[in-house]
Amino acid sequence: MTLRARTLRARLVATVLLLLALVGAVIGVATTLALRGFLYGQLDAEVLSAASRFAVSRSQPAPPGAPTDFLGPAQRPRTVGAVVVGDTVQDAAVTDRRGSSSPVSAADQAVLAAVSPGPYPRTVDLSLGAYRVVALTTADGVLVVGQPAEQVTDVVNRLVVIELIVIGVALAGAAAVGLVVVRRELRPLEEVAGIAAAVSTMELDSGEVDLATRVPEPDDRTEVGQVGVALNRMLDNVSGALDARQESETRLRRFVADASHELRTPLAAIRGYAELSLRDPAGSAYPLARITSQAERMSALVEDLLLLARLDAGRPLERTEVDLTRLVLDAVSDAHAAGRTHRWELDLPDEPVTVTGDASRLTQVLTNLLANARTHTPAGTHVTVGLRPGAVVTVSDTGPGIPADLAPHVFERFARGSAGRARAGNDTPGTGLGLAIVDAVVAAHGGTVQLTSRPGHTAFTVRLPMSDSRVESGGLAG
Repeated sequence: MTLRARTLRARLVATVLLLLALVGAVIGVATTLALRGFLYGQLDAEVLSAASRFAVSRSQPAPPGAPTDFLGPAQRPRTVGAVVVGDTVQDAAVTDRRGSSSPVSAADQAVLAAVSPGPYPRTVDLSLGAYRVVALTTADGVLVVGQPAEQVTDVVNRLVVIELIVIGVALAGAAAVGLVVVRRELRPLEEVAGIAAAVSTMELDSGEVDLATRVPEPDDRTEVGQVGVALNRMLDNVSGALDARQESETRLRRFVADASHELRTPLAAIRGYAELSLRDPAGSAYPLARITSQAERMSALVEDLLLLARLDAGRPLERTEVDLTRLVLDAVSDAHAAGRTHRWELDLPDEPVTVTGDASRLTQVLTNLLANARTHTPAGTHVTVGLRPGAVVTVSDTGPGIPADLAPHVFERFARGSAGRARAGNDTPGTGLGLAIVDAVVAAHGGTVQLTSRPGHTAFTVRLPMSDSRVESGGLAG
């Protein structure tokens, strides 16, 4: 198995050990070479000192009665020396531990005779072992002196062995500690992998999905923590998208169910009245009138649904200069004619207010708001329609108000209240799309609509963008 195929933990530990081994090898080699050079420097100094003593002993005769020594006094044991005249060794000996000298072999003499005179010692191999020797030229010939280098070699070899043992123990300890440290540092990454694996097994294509699992408290100052933070953000985005999708699917199913229910009611009435008229053709006037009424109701519902579908699809609205003051006056006039039991009031600015938009759709917004106030409040309710500079329209009434649990949903499709704002004096149920159309049309104009309600005061506030000089043609097909 290659290093690339191993786990990240194994690769990290192996890389650290490789670096430690490389550093240890460099330190070991540098230490060994430095010690070897130092020891050979000391040995060379001793060899030169021995050669100097040998030359002095050769140039000065020994005092009468003093013991004669070929290499001179105070030489270390196993010091080798030779006197070479021409290419012939005149004499050669090696000292022992007692200070006496003994001859060297002919082979060693030949090696010593081959040493060239010079100021620096060199290494030669004798039958006695490796020696550092130096050759000095004197009046008696060439003096060759050498001392064994085995001690230096032994010290260097022992150092190498110790370094290998120390480096080996250090690498073993580093491997154990490294495994523990790397495992601890990579634990958050394992949690990230576990969470990602768990998410990969979830069925995200349908139903509600619980993506509440997150990486606990990732530290964004570290690389692993940054991965955890990125995963948490990704899960937040995915969770939000899934929630939005689920909510959209839920709204769609509810919309289809409500639309089917709304259409089923007039269809059932049409069918019933049609059967009644077939059984009694003479008395078919009333059934036909009811059939016509239900057909009109169903047609209005379909038109509202088509309008919402077009607005949802982003179909462009007609863009013309619209006198919003005139639309408010006409809408209130129509509402007054339709709801004479209510008290209608106007609050208009001195100057006309104009906006850029679709006049027919804005008229529908005003009509729906006024119809909502008229049909959901009792007779005698004050309804005030206000217009302010800045294209702000308010429709407020003194009715019973909208229940607190219904208020957040009034702009949803098919939203109705069962109490509080009942449909006063009107037994024909609404479609529940009026305020949804208001919200969709205002949003298509780039505006907003807000609701405030409490018992005795309910107000819808519509804010539209002011008119500008850029008038776009084209409109929302009917």
